[in-house]
Amino acid sequence: MIVTLKTTLIRGMYCNGDWAANIELEESSTLEDLHNAIQAAVDFENDHLYSFFVSRTDRSQSRDYFDDENGLIFSTTLSDLFPLPKDRCLFYLFDWRYEWVFKISPSRKRPHEPVQRVKYPRVESESGVKPVQYPSDEDDDE
Repeated sequence: MIVTLKTTLIRGMYCNGDWAANIELEESSTLEDLHNAIQAAVDFENDHLYSFFVSRTDRSQSRDYFDDENGLIFSTTLSDLFPLPKDRCLFYLFDWRYEWVFKISPSRKRPHEPVQRVKYPRVESESGVKPVQYPSDEDDDE
C-alpha cells in the first residue's frame, strides 16, 4: 500500500519561509527510504548525517532515536512506526550543524494501491518556499 506523509519544515540555518510536501511512499519503506525521499523533495546534496526521532515536540528532551548508530533507520518501516502513540510526532533531523528539522505526519489521505506507471516515492503536492541548503553569496545580497 502507498501512504502519504506530510513533511513540514520546522527550522534550518537558511530556512527562508514555510515549506511542506505530501510525499507518497510504500508503507514497507524504511526510514532510510524516507530520508532519501525528503532529500530529493528539497533538492539537498544529501551530504550530512541524519536521524529520526519520536517525541512530543521537536525540542523535547525525551526522544526515541532512529539513526545509523543503532541501525534502526535501516530496519524500521513506516508501517512499524505509524500510527504513533498519542501526543507523539516523528521528526527528521538532517545536518547537526545547520539543524534542518522536519515534522513527518500521516496525511488525511487514506493508504491506496500503487498506481501503474507511477514511480514511488514521489512528491504528490508541495507548498511554500523550497529551502535552499547552501545559499550563494548573491542570494545574501538581495
